[in-house]
Amino acid sequence: MIGASENPGTTAVSVILPANNEAELIGGCLRALGRSAWNDPSPVQVIVVANGCQDDTADRARAEIAAFADRGWRLQVIDRPEGGKLAALDAGDAVAAAPVRVYLDADVTVSPALLSQLHTALSTEAPRYASGTVRITARGPVSRAYAAVWRRVPFMASGVPGCGIFAVNAAGRARWGAFPEIISDDTFVRLNFAPEERIRVPATYDWPIAEGFANLVKVRGRQDRGVHEIEQRFPELLGNDDKPAFPLGAKLALALRNPLAFAVYSGVAFAVRRRPAGADWSRSR
Repeated sequence: MIGASENPGTTAVSVILPANNEAELIGGCLRALGRSAWNDPSPVQVIVVANGCQDDTADRARAEIAAFADRGWRLQVIDRPEGGKLAALDAGDAVAAAPVRVYLDADVTVSPALLSQLHTALSTEAPRYASGTVRITARGPVSRAYAAVWRRVPFMASGVPGCGIFAVNAAGRARWGAFPEIISDDTFVRLNFAPEERIRVPATYDWPIAEGFANLVKVRGRQDRGVHEIEQRFPELLGNDDKPAFPLGAKLALALRNPLAFAVYSGVAFAVRRRPAGADWSRSR
């Protein structure tokens, strides 16, 4: 793949941002992206795919077009009446012009260095997947307690989970066609790459978790269902799963260091196991 700096004027990165009723968040997400430290002469394309919105997500996204144009970037907004994140990702891919694709959730706040570091990491002919260093954020006491343990789980602390934002280069994107109708698109994409093909760049991004015990249970249950779905539908991908173990000794150490936080984390996990299989696992913040 020819690096963008070798062909100035061509689009270097396409950022695809699906958004369903994200009026409160889309402006902040886009403004953080617009503050990216970007020294490459080739521009960035940002595609917001508002899907099934019943609010003014699309209008608020369009309000940021001029600011992107001021730095030579293109922000375009696709307003789809149909809902569905996977279809929205496909719609964004259909108009993406760059070999490097960044898939970004509207509730994520990127740091200024992240976009450039992802671009550099993926500027290779070999298939690659990349994400930043996640900072799990929470506001309320219950969610802060849960986050205090979750951010120390080995997979979150040292892996490349890609929750909220992940990116692939052209050879990596060729690993699959249209996004399958599944719960966990980030897990599906990550498992299309062997551990040695995944890159965690040092630049950070903020990823907020659900607020309150009940919402944490809903979201944790949905995450677990998403992983199980991939195990059932795409068993050939499981060989790429490299989640490190969470040893009992490490759990006990966490429990002793912060017993309240560990009680919340364990309580959510217990509640998920007790929740009926047919319960509502919809996304909640």
